[in-house]
Amino acid sequence: MKKVVNHISELIGETPLFKLTKLVPQGAADVYVKLESLNVGRSIKDRVVLNILEVAEEQGRISPSDTVVEVTDGNASLSLAMLASSKGYRSILMMPAGSSQDFSEKLAYYDAEIIETPAEEGIEGAIKAARDLSQQEGYFYLNQYSNLANTAVHEGMTGPEIVDAFDGHSPDAFVATAGTGGTLTGVGRYLRSVNPNVELYAVESNQAALLSNDDTGRVSISGMSGDYLSPLLDQTLYNGVVRVSLEEVHQTTQDLARLEGLLLGPASGAAIAGAIEIAKRLGSGKKVVTISNGDY
Repeated sequence: MKKVVNHISELIGETPLFKLTKLVPQGAADVYVKLESLNVGRSIKDRVVLNILEVAEEQGRISPSDTVVEVTDGNASLSLAMLASSKGYRSILMMPAGSSQDFSEKLAYYDAEIIETPAEEGIEGAIKAARDLSQQEGYFYLNQYSNLANTAVHEGMTGPEIVDAFDGHSPDAFVATAGTGGTLTGVGRYLRSVNPNVELYAVESNQAALLSNDDTGRVSISGMSGDYLSPLLDQTLYNGVVRVSLEEVHQTTQDLARLEGLLLGPASGAAIAGAIEIAKRLGSGKKVVTISNGDY
């Protein structure tokens, strides 16, 4: 880790893998959690937002005085507000009414503006509003749900970091939630380039089982697929879907704090619950990696 840095963006990436030693049952594969909560903005969204902004800057698609617009009700809101502020941009965060986590106080420190769109229009209504606003001069739409720079940062950085941690080898399985699909698709593609036999699994909530083609409702856990299927998610890539209940997520999140000392958010709890399920299937001697999305 660098001892002295000159910009907050230098504190993003190179996060460690944490081996769970108390939560995984005997006879299961080893489970490792990539602690993206140790990024400066405390989530994996730091990587995504930074890469999208840097690519846009390199391509001349954003100017110093522009306002960055994004659709998010979770960790990406803090990542965007933080990085936009550090780079001199204004930020506007769009989300369906009633879906926001309680980030408003933190966002206020960054002078980020929150615009709520009609709840009945869901995430697609917020995306349309963001696209419409970004058509005006002086606005740039981050577009994490469709921007290829999202998957690119995971294929080019997050995935290689995992392989480097295992001295050039791929784990036997990788498990992730699928909010935008960028992590599962990007990391999955890189791991498959190293090991064509690596197993990839998406995790979703029983209460919003869109990937399983089950009845869907309101997204129950921020950072997971719910009522919107992101075009970035390559559904031909993963081996299967692991469904977890809200009770499992709550218990796993609680056990992570109580047994392992990790205080993480519900999407991380869901991913880890899914990873433990796959670890049980694979058995002893195998390695499963998952992602701690953030600590909110």
